[in-house]
Amino acid sequence: MTLTLILEQALNGLQFGLMLFLLAAGLTLVFGIMDMINLAHGSLYMVGAYLTAAVAQASASFAAGLAAGVVGTAIFGMALEFTILRRLYQRDHISQVLGTFAILLMCNEAVRMIWGSQPILLNPPAALAGPVELWDGFSYPAYRLLIIGVGLAVALGLFLLITRTRVGMQVRAGASDREMALAMGADVRRLFTAVFGVGAALCAVAGGLLGPLVAVQVGMGENILILAFVVIVIGGIGSVRGALMGSLLVGVVDTLGRTFVPVALSGLLGPAAASGVGPALASILIYVLMAVVLFWKPAGLFPARG
Repeated sequence: MTLTLILEQALNGLQFGLMLFLLAAGLTLVFGIMDMINLAHGSLYMVGAYLTAAVAQASASFAAGLAAGVVGTAIFGMALEFTILRRLYQRDHISQVLGTFAILLMCNEAVRMIWGSQPILLNPPAALAGPVELWDGFSYPAYRLLIIGVGLAVALGLFLLITRTRVGMQVRAGASDREMALAMGADVRRLFTAVFGVGAALCAVAGGLLGPLVAVQVGMGENILILAFVVIVIGGIGSVRGALMGSLLVGVVDTLGRTFVPVALSGLLGPAAASGVGPALASILIYVLMAVVLFWKPAGLFPARG
């Protein structure tokens, strides 16, 4: 175990955490403002990845594909909210879970009919295909550095939008006390459509950027959706700051755990046993982290509601 390996995995954890934040930010605002459990949120991540890959292949431009994926997914998300999800606001959580899970299944089958069952290829930009030497003796993939840079820039932009604008003030008011925000004249319905569109666009950014690193395939949003829910529980429902901190914690713990837990167990159990037990044990670390945080702070690290 070397310092170079530790630094490399820490950067991988930062990159993964920032991409988780792009999914969790929209999800936590939707949950916080409208008390809406949206299992279809992962489908927006999948749709964004597929649109990015399809346009990138047709235009031979990754940037054009990502832009088309973001715009197309935002439009799809707002249309989905306006036509279907709006009718679930006043329903109980069981109805919301069943309704949005049905949407998730329909999105999976629609993607399968359009693009087929096989994964499709999404290549990173050719200029970012190689490594970058950050300092003497330590190189890191240029494309992963791009993902980290975009994630930090989006996190900063979202923070400024939420904390420095009138729209952000209404979002924070709706997440903190929805009834009072309505009484003060905030158009929460229109605001929620806008928040849903922003959340869909963020999902598309995450899907498009992670597409070259993971398989762009049907159902790709389901596993990462579970992690996004873990993030908002750790960070606090309705809190963008909590979503960022929770995402970074989950990303770093998950990445470092999958790398170093098998290495640590190999000295105790032997390489053969560690190769089987290590990944399984590493995969539960984020749930142990969630349990520890909830034991210490039952409402999450930075809950929006008092």
